[in-house]
Amino acid sequence: MSRLKFHRTLQPTDPHALPVLIIGQLRHLTELPFDRISPKLEPRVDRETYMKAVSCLHPAPTDTCSLYLDQARVAALPLKASRHNTASRAHAITKLIQSNTTNVSESIVIVCEKQDLLASASAVARAFPLYSRKTSKAATADPPPMVHIEFVLVNDQSETPEEITEEDILVLANVTVGIRLTARIVDAPCNEMNVSGFLAEVEAIALELGLKSKIIRGKELQEQGFGGIYGVGKAAADPPALAVLSYEPKGATETVAWVGKGIVFDTGGLSIKGKTAMPGMKRDCGGAAAILGGFYAAVKSGFQQNLHAVFCLAENSVGPEATRPDDIHRLYSGCTVEINNTDAEGRLVLADGVVYADRDLKANIILDMATLTGAQGIATGKYHGALLTNSDEWEEKAMEIGRRTGDMLCPVPYCPELHFSEFNSAVADMKNSVMDRGNAQVSCAGLFIGAHLGFEYGGSWMHVDMAAPVHNGERATGYGVALLAGLFGEHSKASILRDIASQPSVLRNKTPGSCTEPPLKKACLD
Repeated sequence: MSRLKFHRTLQPTDPHALPVLIIGQLRHLTELPFDRISPKLEPRVDRETYMKAVSCLHPAPTDTCSLYLDQARVAALPLKASRHNTASRAHAITKLIQSNTTNVSESIVIVCEKQDLLASASAVARAFPLYSRKTSKAATADPPPMVHIEFVLVNDQSETPEEITEEDILVLANVTVGIRLTARIVDAPCNEMNVSGFLAEVEAIALELGLKSKIIRGKELQEQGFGGIYGVGKAAADPPALAVLSYEPKGATETVAWVGKGIVFDTGGLSIKGKTAMPGMKRDCGGAAAILGGFYAAVKSGFQQNLHAVFCLAENSVGPEATRPDDIHRLYSGCTVEINNTDAEGRLVLADGVVYADRDLKANIILDMATLTGAQGIATGKYHGALLTNSDEWEEKAMEIGRRTGDMLCPVPYCPELHFSEFNSAVADMKNSVMDRGNAQVSCAGLFIGAHLGFEYGGSWMHVDMAAPVHNGERATGYGVALLAGLFGEHSKASILRDIASQPSVLRNKTPGSCTEPPLKKACLD
């Protein structure tokens, strides 16, 4: 599989020996002086040929023109990006690379503004997935192709081009490693990436970062009160687990926890999925995979506050020990849950995870990420994750950061006083699935998690449902890693992440939540 290498300046190469693909917005390509791109084209392509090729581009939405024997190509991105799209045109970058890649060592040059640097680099990474079990009779010992990724920065506001620093390159490399790690985990099938396989990935990252992991597994989960994770995973041959990675630098004053849904495969349990709905359920660990990739990128880029990654891992299987509809479980919050749908399992494991983040890790900012509902794709589509949060400030910031990183978000209503009644139970504190599937399913599913944290929770809580953006066709996208790196960039030593996070003027001297009414009580008694 291809290796990626980032460069802060253009490396002079002959396209006859090293193919090159140049990608940018048409206005940037048109205004770009040839001498700034010539190191990648000469002596095969001269100024006149390049300018004529650019003038022939008519993106609708994209367009490509060959410059030299298909060894050198220039491609134009869509002309417009609406207000809910990313200005980087990140998704188009990925598609252009996928359709123009040579599967050999090559150069990819992105012409962009510096504010689009991270989103563009992330888009490149998504075009080169790592996981494959294809075999070939022509297998060779040759090293995998090297893809050289270079940037030409343009600035609409100044005549002086901005420069890329070595620190910028390091951050881009860290984030793209996290994206490709996440995508590899999501692409791997459950016979490889079961709970034990995921735990091995967690341990590998812990080793690389010089950290120690905490793992609670099997019967120990039941003994310590994690009824959600244990109840979902107890029927599987490979026991469920709660795993935690903690990074606690000196001088930290804030504690952030990221909680990921890690259902390594979801049969639906006894409420079993149909034969067409079950394929692809290896991706149900996408939230936990993104948390792992995001944690790696954040720590490697110099995170300066306490950061915890909580992985709620289970295989929702069918067997003699499987949870039945009508069973009642007591979760880590102390709340009792009547199971009316064993296929609504992700919210059960996440409920345990966020309460652990609050109660044991003392986090004042909690974000959970999950491939939680099929309804998310209907509500916010294939490219925008759904965001549910008790904080209007974080909602505003997350929307903007999503556009800046290319991992886009769209808010869904946070209104527990109107929606949480969907979980009413006659015999327990709540059921785990709604009565009316036509009533804000995405919001309701997230509110189930928030109910265990407590609607009066004094910190900030964000829930990201990314069931659709986790993949594009049959391949994982690594969605979530760039979002996490940018969303919490203000806590990073890396200037490129701080710049992304500092753009929105929110989160200053404001308290969580936007309700003027007294806070709602917990959904169950302590």
